[in-house]
Amino acid sequence: MRCRALNGVPQPALAEYYRQRSTEGGLLITEATTISQEGIGFPHVPGIYTEEQIEAWRKVVDAVHAKGGLIFCQLWHAGRASHKIYQPGGGAPISSTNRSISENWKVFMLDGTQDNFSKPRALDTCEIPKVVEQFRQAAINSIRADFDGIELHAAHGYLIDQFLKDAINNRTDEYGSSVENRCRFLMEIVRAGVAAIGNDRVAIRISPISNYIDAMDSDLLNLGLMVIEQLNTFQADMGLKLAYLHVTQLRVMPYLE
Repeated sequence: MRCRALNGVPQPALAEYYRQRSTEGGLLITEATTISQEGIGFPHVPGIYTEEQIEAWRKVVDAVHAKGGLIFCQLWHAGRASHKIYQPGGGAPISSTNRSISENWKVFMLDGTQDNFSKPRALDTCEIPKVVEQFRQAAINSIRADFDGIELHAAHGYLIDQFLKDAINNRTDEYGSSVENRCRFLMEIVRAGVAAIGNDRVAIRISPISNYIDAMDSDLLNLGLMVIEQLNTFQADMGLKLAYLHVTQLRVMPYLE
């Protein structure tokens, strides 16, 4: 059922799909839902940055709630895992880096063929708050669509993971180099989301050991533990608890040393 959102707008079939999978008290997580046009990484993905998209998602949420289920919107930005055809004006996809994804991986095009990912453009430091704001607004939009919460997609080689992993992030500013700095982008988004919609409605998805689309790290255990440590510190300092931490298992291919 993924990738059937025409012009980024969920269709009626999506409401039926999620309704069928809803159970009393059960939690559903949507497919990756982009926070902006720049966040698109493959054809026909849903968004939650326009009024039309918000209204369409509300119908999906209503169908889940009618069966007594809960549903979180998974907020996503593809970052460099995109192609210029999906970008406004045919520009370069944004990322933590200007390093391209290797040709071992391919991006799906609108006609169903595959191509190499486009070379990305590293965000200037001053541009990063704009992306954080897009995540914050997408969180607000999710609640406007009556979602029960959001899951920040910080996994599988997409934008937030492109800041976390040292095989991708080659920055020398406060968002790069040390593992603490590489977690900064994620933590700024978490803080913005909590301030906007409340802590119990914000969850995070990470994949420290996944190497999908070249998202590798030289110290997998330390990276995963640092993310957890910073989330725990944030919760303790604020006297709150986030909804949950979703850690995915490696399912794509064995990790390459």
